[in-house]
Amino acid sequence: MLPRGLPQPWGRLCRWSNPFVQFLALTVVTFGVLAPLTCQQFLYSYFYVRRWYLRPMSQEFLKQNQEDGLRALRYFERLRTPNTSERLGNDAFHPWLLITIITVQRHPEFHYVLQVASRFHRLLRECGPPCRRHQILLCNVETDPGSHWDAKLLSSFMSMANHYGGREKAELSPNQFEKEKQDYAYCLEKSLQAYDPEYVLLVEDDAVPEEEIFPVLHHLLQVRFSKAHLQDALYVKLYHPERLQRYINPEPMRILEWLGVGMFLGSLLGFLYAWVSSRSSPSWPVVLFFALYSMLLVELVGRHYFLELRRLAPPLYSIVPATECCTPAMLFSASSAHRALGYLKELHCRPGFAKDTAIYSLLRTKGERAFVVEPNLFRHVGLFSSLRMNGNPKLL
Repeated sequence: MLPRGLPQPWGRLCRWSNPFVQFLALTVVTFGVLAPLTCQQFLYSYFYVRRWYLRPMSQEFLKQNQEDGLRALRYFERLRTPNTSERLGNDAFHPWLLITIITVQRHPEFHYVLQVASRFHRLLRECGPPCRRHQILLCNVETDPGSHWDAKLLSSFMSMANHYGGREKAELSPNQFEKEKQDYAYCLEKSLQAYDPEYVLLVEDDAVPEEEIFPVLHHLLQVRFSKAHLQDALYVKLYHPERLQRYINPEPMRILEWLGVGMFLGSLLGFLYAWVSSRSSPSWPVVLFFALYSMLLVELVGRHYFLELRRLAPPLYSIVPATECCTPAMLFSASSAHRALGYLKELHCRPGFAKDTAIYSLLRTKGERAFVVEPNLFRHVGLFSSLRMNGNPKLL
């Protein structure tokens, strides 16, 4: 007699099929057929077919990026002569959050800094009262500041600081990596001296903020970072490269998250399997299989894509210990910014020890803590590095 409520064909399958055969078939179909076909164009998936899609996707990205740059240029051109409502902030104002955009002239056809500034400009105008104590500072670190035409355009709409008065001053830097560190330190120090903000968000000019950045930032700073174990961090990263967000990576702290995913989904799928097969409860081998199955699926499809589910609400964003690499968007409190400035003056950057590596090294040498927010609150749109020549850029 078949279990009540089960269709006749499914009842026969449950009666005659061995669970081992079922699980083997599920594994083969999932990882041998469905996942490869579904995820072959997922850039951060193990199933991504690089030789087929990387070059055309990179070219399409560059084309779209150029269009976004022209759109950002038109955004500011439409504002024409700025008035008090279009110029954000007041030079004498004591902001709660100062957004400092560090910019240098490179590949002007992409208008990187205009893309970043236009997004911030629009989001602040749409934000209204919750963002009334936010301000933007443009920090121009081009050796010849007058040649940076996009920065000159933006100076009509937001405050601007120039690091250099001419090319001769920049030649004092022994190498490009040390110059980048000195530029970064200058912009951070200028932000503190000129505005005395409670928080400084240092953003590089090729990091475009996500639409939800301000609601998430407000929640993080007002709720999450009021907790004792998160207070007084040296910095908070708001971007980490997607290609480095996998579980199988040098960052061991993600293993606990990975195990948690396996335990949750393994139990859920195990109970679902028990219900479908008319069992009272799943056995531990069944739960173990589905746990391993889930962990493998999440890793191979791409942890990055599962992190996107956290965008549903600000409380779902996670805060985890910071990992090495990359400084497109870094958040400092006033006190931590002063500490970071003191540390940076002690360091000398060079090839192989760029500013992101130098800043991360402070966590070990100075006994500091730092965190990263997941998923990313910024998109890194610049494929052309200001430090390294790259005539044929690709997404990976």
